[in-house]
Amino acid sequence: MKRARSSEIFLGGRARARRRLAPLLAAAAFAYLVFVSVKLSGLGSWEDAAAIARPETAASRGELLQRDALERAPRGRRAAGGGATVTGYGRITGEILRRHEALGGGSRRRWGLRGNFSELERMAAEAWALGAKAWEEASAFSGDVDAIVSGDGAAVKCPTSLELGGGGEGETAAFLPCGLAVGSAVTVVATAREAVAEYVEALERSGSGNGTVMVAQFAVELRGLRASEGEDPPRILHLNPRLRGDWSRRPVLEMNTCFRMQWGKAQRCDGTPSKDDGHVDGFPRCEKWERRDMADSKETKTSSWFNRFIGRAKKPEMTWPYPFLEGKMFVLTIQAGVEGYHINVGGRHVASFPHRMGFTLEDATGLAVTGGIDVHSVYATSLPKAHPSFSLQNVLEMSDKWKARPVPEEPIQLFIGILSATNHFAERMAIRKTWMQFPAIQLGNVVARFFVALSHRKEINAALKKEAEYFGDVVILPFIDRYELVVLKTVAICQYGVQNVTAEYIMKCDDDTFVRLDVVLQQVSTFNRTLPLYLGNLNLLHRPLRSGKWAVTFEEWPELVYPPYANGPGYVISIGIARNIVSRHANQSLRLFKMEDVSMGMWVEDYNTTTITAPVQYIHSWKFCQYGCVDNYFTAHYQSPRQMLCLWDKLSLGRAQCCNYR
Repeated sequence: MKRARSSEIFLGGRARARRRLAPLLAAAAFAYLVFVSVKLSGLGSWEDAAAIARPETAASRGELLQRDALERAPRGRRAAGGGATVTGYGRITGEILRRHEALGGGSRRRWGLRGNFSELERMAAEAWALGAKAWEEASAFSGDVDAIVSGDGAAVKCPTSLELGGGGEGETAAFLPCGLAVGSAVTVVATAREAVAEYVEALERSGSGNGTVMVAQFAVELRGLRASEGEDPPRILHLNPRLRGDWSRRPVLEMNTCFRMQWGKAQRCDGTPSKDDGHVDGFPRCEKWERRDMADSKETKTSSWFNRFIGRAKKPEMTWPYPFLEGKMFVLTIQAGVEGYHINVGGRHVASFPHRMGFTLEDATGLAVTGGIDVHSVYATSLPKAHPSFSLQNVLEMSDKWKARPVPEEPIQLFIGILSATNHFAERMAIRKTWMQFPAIQLGNVVARFFVALSHRKEINAALKKEAEYFGDVVILPFIDRYELVVLKTVAICQYGVQNVTAEYIMKCDDDTFVRLDVVLQQVSTFNRTLPLYLGNLNLLHRPLRSGKWAVTFEEWPELVYPPYANGPGYVISIGIARNIVSRHANQSLRLFKMEDVSMGMWVEDYNTTTITAPVQYIHSWKFCQYGCVDNYFTAHYQSPRQMLCLWDKLSLGRAQCCNYR
């Protein structure tokens, strides 16, 4: 009883102490809030961010324009060179941008003026010269373009199996002309090499030794066709066994995809079995294997002994080691299923990787094996005999209802330029059937056109020419498509929007972008029309990568950071900015950079610096999605043709929801 009494006294004392402490904590929190509100007073407003998502009414729009006039009129352009109006970020980030613009005294920065663009100009000149020849060949092509053929002029015939010998250094590659089908399998017989020492600068900077680490890894990839020269082919499946581990310091098996040179979220198997809800075609995403850092607990052994004692003996569980060993031969099989790819090593299932959105089985037209591995042989079996994408009749629906309306002579609200690759017939057809059917386009208030450069293959160029002549919505740019020259397509969009139509605004997007056009028009109408507009998913103070695969040299971009820029999948600019771009391009004073979205940010900043008109409205919204889709999106990126049809069906039912499947 004494012990119980002392416990009551102790607990009661703690409760009284907490009651005394609560007012003190509340007072401290109140004082902190007062401090923050005083410290951040005068930094922007959240009202502008709310204006992005608020539906427009006549009263609200008049109120917004009236408020803009009251707020911006006293400021005008700063005496030190002007300040951009930044909205949608909130107070703190907006102030960061304003302070960043004020760096270097009173003068504002002219982005990229010190850059050396001779290499990009050389690429452009070469692409134009090759494009002129390619266009002549496409115009003279007299073959059948309804069935796209291989480079030697013979119709593509797909074998049901293939065999490739190993040997040799470097990458081992195999061409799968018709891709894969459900049940197709690719088998690699190889030996993993011994670990080699590699230098990692980050390790040395962190003080972990001299930066040298032993690495044993290789990669097996299913690849698709690259969309343009200079761009890496998409990785439909990237399988990367790391025998000595990585930052986790234990062997792992990593799987991922890469589309338009953007990696997705990796799936890592480290010996821990996946949960029951993560099955692919009935197989777990990750199987269990032996790990040195995991051992049966004492409770587990006791429970096992008790179950055996009462007659509930559990069947012994078979444990397996990590499936790859240095210097040991293995047989790796990747089998295509309905829901994903299944990885087997030595006849045992190791992992399964679900299909990612934007990819189909027939897209996997290549196999590549790289890294620390000696390949002995490669086998592919149960391959499809025909590739549906090779037949234009299965992709393009030649119907009058999908033809574009002529460009109207009267002014329009918005012109949309869609960047597309030469062989993306299915992507363009999906857009024609979905968001290009919005009433705004059908009634002529909005005009949309595809901007496509040429391929090295004359038969594909001939098919593109036929497509453009029939549908009337393709602008063919006579240069050979390259990743570094996408910026030229953006310039062409501005030229078309200024010279061919009379538009108030110009929007740029990609052919894998689904646009909720009604909502985008609503957003554009929300803001002050008397001020220049730059609307999209904005990035602030992004730094160029100076090392690695996507490195940007100091000659290409000498600045420490990029200017504020909107992500490339979808953004809107006002016509005044586009006129300035076209004018400067005509007099050869427009600077070009290989990243088109950064180039647009540079051009907008230069326009904001050099013109005497009102400052540009920088409007940010994360609903212009950069990666994939979110509910109530404005634009959705990385959408396959099938997903676009699904998004359109959902919109017709009044639901702006995503279709996160292949």
